[in-house]
Amino acid sequence: MDHQRRKLLQYTLGAAALPVIGGVGSSLAQQGLSAPGGYDLLVTGARVIDPSQNLDAVMDIGIRNGRIVDIQKELLRDKAAQQINASGKIITPGLVDLHAHTYPQASAIGLPADELVPFTATTTYVSAGDAGGNNFSAFKHYIQAQARSRMFAFVHISSIGLAGYPVGEMRNIDYANIDLAARVVNENPDLVLGIKVRETLDVVGENGIEPLRRAREAAERSGLKGARVMCHIGNAPGDLSKLLDLLRPGDILTHAYSGAGNNTVQNGKLIAAALEAKKRGVIIDVGHGGGSFDFTVAEPAIQQGLVPDTISSDLHAFSGNSPSIPYLPNVMSKFLTLGFSLNQVIAMSTNRPAAIINRDPLLGTLKKNASADISILDLVEKPVEWLDTRGNKRPGMYSLVPVQTIRAGRPFGRPFVAPFGY
Repeated sequence: MDHQRRKLLQYTLGAAALPVIGGVGSSLAQQGLSAPGGYDLLVTGARVIDPSQNLDAVMDIGIRNGRIVDIQKELLRDKAAQQINASGKIITPGLVDLHAHTYPQASAIGLPADELVPFTATTTYVSAGDAGGNNFSAFKHYIQAQARSRMFAFVHISSIGLAGYPVGEMRNIDYANIDLAARVVNENPDLVLGIKVRETLDVVGENGIEPLRRAREAAERSGLKGARVMCHIGNAPGDLSKLLDLLRPGDILTHAYSGAGNNTVQNGKLIAAALEAKKRGVIIDVGHGGGSFDFTVAEPAIQQGLVPDTISSDLHAFSGNSPSIPYLPNVMSKFLTLGFSLNQVIAMSTNRPAAIINRDPLLGTLKKNASADISILDLVEKPVEWLDTRGNKRPGMYSLVPVQTIRAGRPFGRPFVAPFGY
């Protein structure tokens, strides 16, 4: 069995690895309820890493009514209706993927968020422009509202979103309807973070960076304070510096380490406009995907100052089948290989993207009263070879492997809650 198939098997079998322990009185436990003052679910014995609290210690986490109510070194076991023994594992706040594609059935490349959880250990996904103004309502009512996973979105400046994939949605500039995109942002401030645009030659054709100009105008015209533009770059049209100069503080440059052509690194040197964008507050996002992460771009870019703010997967139907397997824990592991610490990698996948989403002050944290969104991971120490999207390989010693994921106090898999609801 080759390495990549073994990795997939690890993911598939991971959720069965933790023992589930019964708790207080059988009638309460059967209902998934705690004794008065107790816990519906108690997760014990794991190394808890929560960068939002500078916390790195073996702790127990007590959950009641879908929220974290206690986090201490040792909590009373007999106060829990159900327990998960996570000894030897790592617990983080539920992973937050700032760039994914989770609009199945309408966006051509979207995947169902909940089906991804065993592979991603992710509790919050941001749909990165799957929907445009013409098909956003269906995303809101039929996808986001019915998912267990927490979901936010960037609305595409193209009114059709990614429905026309693989035909470039910005080859016809008439699809870039500024007023329509602005109205969707304005009417959905709880869900929509801003505007997505893809600036790659095969997407924009002869339209250059006009789609980005319109995306920026739509964000500003929306009237939503803090509305961001997420700009995808690949083989960007024209002078990349001019494109980067259009990004405002708080906007997001995704695929910052793409090797698809016209990169942030040229002839081994980071272009000045990329570093200036970083300095003025443009957010640097990984957006690995199936064709957008190149070790030979990332290494010099990071060494010369273009350090990522957020790690994201750009997971979709094609990237999920690609040899680089960009599930979020894999992408995090690649940044361990690049020399980032475990705590740094977790921060870039939890509290930092949560702060960018900025819809819940207790997203991306394990603080008391936060929604009990929890990722349980195994840090496997053994030689591993990581692959980027251009065929480059790097040896590593660590892999983050999903074991179990808890969303709002309810695990994906055992222990089951009865009656089950979310």
